[in-house]
Amino acid sequence: MTLKTNITEMFGIKHPIANAAMGPYRTNEMAIAVADAGALGMISHTNQSMDGREETALAAMKKNLDYVVEHTDGIFGFNIRTSRLTTDCDKLISETAKHIMANPKLKEQCLYALTSAGSATRMAQNPDFKKLREISQVKHFHVAPALWLAEKCVNAGCDGLVVTGFEGGGHQSYEKVGGLVLLQQVQQKYPDIPKIACGGFATGNGLAAALAIGAGGISMGSRFIASIESEFHEKYKNVVPPAKAQDTVVRTGSLGTIRLWKNKFAMAKGLVKSKEEKMAEEKAKEEHRTEISKEELMEELRKDTIAQYAVYEGDMDNGYILLGQSIGIVNQIDSIPDIIETVVKDAEKALKKAVTYVE
Repeated sequence: MTLKTNITEMFGIKHPIANAAMGPYRTNEMAIAVADAGALGMISHTNQSMDGREETALAAMKKNLDYVVEHTDGIFGFNIRTSRLTTDCDKLISETAKHIMANPKLKEQCLYALTSAGSATRMAQNPDFKKLREISQVKHFHVAPALWLAEKCVNAGCDGLVVTGFEGGGHQSYEKVGGLVLLQQVQQKYPDIPKIACGGFATGNGLAAALAIGAGGISMGSRFIASIESEFHEKYKNVVPPAKAQDTVVRTGSLGTIRLWKNKFAMAKGLVKSKEEKMAEEKAKEEHRTEISKEELMEELRKDTIAQYAVYEGDMDNGYILLGQSIGIVNQIDSIPDIIETVVKDAEKALKKAVTYVE
């Protein structure tokens, strides 16, 4: 049996599974393993390339794209955060599109352009990305963690949505709506647009549920972090198998609400704020950042990333440990091919059983 969906058909992949974007951390090895297994790989938005050097997001993106395409014949994509905090975002989109157009193998395999944490229109309206869309099969998806954001994505002309529930790790919506409810909301309003469900998915039962609701596939983050191939530090990976779903907490990050594993950093008093305090803080940050120079802004953002990159060195106390509630259903570290095979087989079993309920 094969799971054939609008997502597998759109990208020409075997399995309706993707690895989630996990910037600022690299996911190149993860993307290669996922693509090799017949699913949809994802290169994250980061300021680090494979040599571990900190550099501009554009330099890192080009190196990471080249590295991944050299090591897989599968299908994969890239993520760009379109937040106002992403300096030179339009240049990053343009130069990334040009880089892909200049490499025939990239143009053939890099078919999944995912934007997030900002406007969906910045990529859709970019002249160079428009050219890439005209001469390739690339599809533009945007992360939608709320129904009203899904509407903005549809209006922007996105080819599809990554519908992200509040269970997921990393940045989330203030609305705090769970993935199954949000997916049903989006399906009711936009039944025809392709959807990838994200947030809380780590098993075949989860994939079956998402497909039954109307998604064409799922995106997994925490499940793939706890894999042999992922480049996350072993200490990071080893957090997952013994963890409970209750071992994460939502805090205030540089781009808004963020779900983290409960370490010393996440439990620091300064990160515990009400919704009103968070919104007031973000407004103050925006006002402050419009008053300072670009160089000063870059220095502030650089300091903010120190805690994020601490995990590369295995610092599990003082860094951002981005994990979702699905850690409560992941019991061991496996290879990515085995993870995908197990999820797909279990989804097939669940769907076959579900059919028996229909007379």
